[in-house]
Amino acid sequence: MHKDIIIAGVGGQGILTIAAIIDLAAMQLGLQVKQAEVHGMSQRGGAVESHLRISSNVIWSDLIPLGRADLILSLEPMEALRHLPFLSPEGLIVTATEPQGDIVGYPSVDALNDAIAAAAPHLLVDASTLAAAAGSSKSFNLVMLGAASPYLGIDNHELEKAITTYFAPKGENIVATNLKAFRLGAAQQRLKTTTR
Repeated sequence: MHKDIIIAGVGGQGILTIAAIIDLAAMQLGLQVKQAEVHGMSQRGGAVESHLRISSNVIWSDLIPLGRADLILSLEPMEALRHLPFLSPEGLIVTATEPQGDIVGYPSVDALNDAIAAAAPHLLVDASTLAAAAGSSKSFNLVMLGAASPYLGIDNHELEKAITTYFAPKGENIVATNLKAFRLGAAQQRLKTTTR
């Protein structure tokens, strides 16, 4: 088993939380894990990416080479496009459809979705709506983790155990909300293919 995953978004979206949960689940299965974060501006809204490598064998490097990522999991559509050079020819994109922030000159949502659709097999997720249905807009990142779950190589039961462990110190209600968000995301499995 070997998975190279780029998790991308902007500060404040919970990129590192997603990575920590996947790390925890993988380590509980006895898999090797390497993770490296790259931060843009150190503030809410700055670009953040995490290189996450999971394998049943030794992993020699923290960073994923260009053209080798199996998955781009993006919490912001422009960030999905910005990380396309990392995607392997067989790779896929799971991204939220909602832009973060009000940026002058930012492309339209339709233009972004069209560009993603033309780039790779993809899953576009209305994560804000699903997070609200789960009971908290803060669970946006867990919706996205759920949406990406079929492509991580880790069983959902193991991911749910990791979510429970990770959020347990914050109380049962937080655990329940995040599990609900994860499950709503996991129900969105409608990967669309494209020709490159």
